[in-house]
Amino acid sequence: MAVTGARRVRRPGRLVAEIVTVVIAGIVAFPLYWMVLSAFKPAGEIQSADPKPWTFAPSLDSFTRVLTVSGFGRYFLNSLVVAVVVVVLSLLLSFLSAVALTRFRFRGRTVALVMILVAQMVPVEALTIPLFFLMRSVGAAVPAFGLNELGSLVLVHLVFSLPFAIWMLRGFVAAVPVELEEAAEIDGASRMRFTWQILFPLVAPGLVAVSVLAFIHAWNDFLFAKTFIISKTENQTLPQAILVFFKPEDTDWGAVMAASTLMTIPVLVFFVLVQRRLVGGLAGAVKG
Repeated sequence: MAVTGARRVRRPGRLVAEIVTVVIAGIVAFPLYWMVLSAFKPAGEIQSADPKPWTFAPSLDSFTRVLTVSGFGRYFLNSLVVAVVVVVLSLLLSFLSAVALTRFRFRGRTVALVMILVAQMVPVEALTIPLFFLMRSVGAAVPAFGLNELGSLVLVHLVFSLPFAIWMLRGFVAAVPVELEEAAEIDGASRMRFTWQILFPLVAPGLVAVSVLAFIHAWNDFLFAKTFIISKTENQTLPQAILVFFKPEDTDWGAVMAASTLMTIPVLVFFVLVQRRLVGGLAGAVKG
């Protein structure tokens, strides 16, 4: 009876928490709803002085204008290539770095950890101009990573993704008992085999969380793409393509919303594919 009474006492608080959660979720989801709604609204309803949160005459005209823009497919492919390469390299380098910082003792290890933490505190905007001149210098030696090249975007996004990825995966690697590695060595497994066949699958939830964050950061980037891709229009990414619809006197908001909706689809697909492991990855990151 005492347990039942305790449960009854907690129920009102839980109900309030659920209501607050639903309200917050609604507030967060409303801009997305409005974006998709505006993408399907006819031009007359979008420009109406009395906008309504619904439409009885959905139209695909905005999507047609977006998809018929010259080079839209190329921009989409550029964004996809940059995001995928950044994700793959981030996973590989952050995993190996986390293993080195967790499993090995070497001089400067603590300093490296502190520098990784400090790197996450520097605002992106403060580094944009220095990175511009750096990429210009790098391009003189390695043209593939210079200005106007997709390699410059890959390199910069990788640099910004690695500190957080390493710090997150460090907790996952540290959570794997050392005794497991010792048992694997007794069974004849080399360190390389243990790392890739045993340790790598065990930290998979963390890898998924890292991949999602790296993908979103690279996919939605506008600042670096606008800064580094200056004159080579064929190397522009999807966020830059949306600028076509912004005009000083007559912005095509329907096309802007349609393009934004299309940009959201790959992110949603990626989330659906990894959602099961993503929750465990974020929970493990908090514990770590």
